[in-house]
Amino acid sequence: MDSGGFTLVESLPRFAARAVAIVVAVQVVVLTALSGRYGFHRDELYFIAAGDRPDWGYVDQPPITPLLARLSTGIFGDTPMGLRVVATLLGAVMVVVVALVARELGGGRGAQLFAAVATGLSSFVLVVSHILATVSADMVVWALVGLFALKLFRTGDGRWWLAIGAAAGVGMANKWLILLLLGAIGVSLLIVGPRAVLRTWWLAAGIGVALVLSAPVLIWQAAHDFPLLTVASGISSDDGAENRIMFVPMQLLLVSPVLVPTWVAGIVRLLRDPEVRFARALALSYPVLCVVLLALGGKPYYGIPLLVLLTAAGAEPTLRWLDRGNQTLRRAVAGVAAVVGAVMSAIVALPLLPLDSVNFAVAMNAEQGEQVGWHELATTVAGVWDRIPDGDRDRAVIFAGNYGEAGALERFHSELGMSAPYAGHMSYADWGPPADRMSGPVVLVGQFADDQVAKYFTGCEQVAKVDNGHDVDNEEQGTDVRLCSGPARPWSSLWPDLRRYY
Repeated sequence: MDSGGFTLVESLPRFAARAVAIVVAVQVVVLTALSGRYGFHRDELYFIAAGDRPDWGYVDQPPITPLLARLSTGIFGDTPMGLRVVATLLGAVMVVVVALVARELGGGRGAQLFAAVATGLSSFVLVVSHILATVSADMVVWALVGLFALKLFRTGDGRWWLAIGAAAGVGMANKWLILLLLGAIGVSLLIVGPRAVLRTWWLAAGIGVALVLSAPVLIWQAAHDFPLLTVASGISSDDGAENRIMFVPMQLLLVSPVLVPTWVAGIVRLLRDPEVRFARALALSYPVLCVVLLALGGKPYYGIPLLVLLTAAGAEPTLRWLDRGNQTLRRAVAGVAAVVGAVMSAIVALPLLPLDSVNFAVAMNAEQGEQVGWHELATTVAGVWDRIPDGDRDRAVIFAGNYGEAGALERFHSELGMSAPYAGHMSYADWGPPADRMSGPVVLVGQFADDQVAKYFTGCEQVAKVDNGHDVDNEEQGTDVRLCSGPARPWSSLWPDLRRYY
């Protein structure tokens, strides 16, 4: 069969369902066994808070991840383990979809199994399958768009645009980065084809499906002056230089250093192998995407889901390499590299180390440290709250510096006998301000500059510092807790100045 000048894979190998299912089963068991170690991640606490206030959008994200947090904790319990069931399931889906990508590119049982194992052991996939993050669902959306795009390119059947549009529409309700993938694929199609897939009314129909599914989210963002774009601009301006410096090293590390030759082989294969040249646009999409991310100052992990798909494309050439020349030596070297890579990925991504040793992993994956110390922070704040005379507590306010601190205080405030917190960060700003009658003492939590404290609050005294008990390196270790006499102005007047988008 031929489409647009490309030789196509006419019949696909059988899906290696049993082998892939074994990989998924092991993955689910390991992730579940470790999901209760350490504690909530700062983002998870924020998702829980947002999920308790369902809406079509939030300042920094669309609604899907908070809704998943609400669903998972509602069914499985309001604990790290209960919350992370949905993250584990998304990781399992990712493994299956990437194995299907390998099959779509003509990979047999060996290639599909290789792709499944490589995905399950990827540092990136392990991290966002252990904790719930916006990218937990986003990586699955990217993988589905990639799979559906390959089916479109291989068959020339324009109806696959409907599936791409549906996946993109759902993706827009989770994280708008899917637009970067679609743009990269579109540019690549124009450059290397198959351009015939663009000359069909099914493309317009797919765009229509995406717009219908994402309409409520787009309307919410428009009604609130697109705060999501304000946050994205903040990421670019504040972190853009660091993101650009770290971009290339992170591309080599985030899937796994051991798998770099595999995804490079995948790119080369898609560009050169006549059997899969219909997929050249997917290979070209990665460098196009990298150029865009570098220009925007985007975070290095944004494009990693696409790199995972290219790893699947490299499964076949990797297996062929192992079967050539001195097979014993090659397989021995590959086996040692695979074991070392798997161990390093697990240590970096999963809560395997004792808390007193976790800084080793934090040096490579800061998200490990962000799962430690939240109850200790809340307990410290509760101790300061107890200093407020009983007669003043009905007018007192706890004000946190960021959404992680606010999320932790909201999660534990009832247990520790203090009031719910307020914050000016991200969507917490929309959930405030305190009533102006709350003019009593303020417990101020966070690393605020002295001039800020003096400008917005009166009579402040530092009375405690947060200590997570293990000297784990994270943003909250050593955070100041101040007790202030009150706000400098009514909260309604202060609130616009206290609001912070990033």
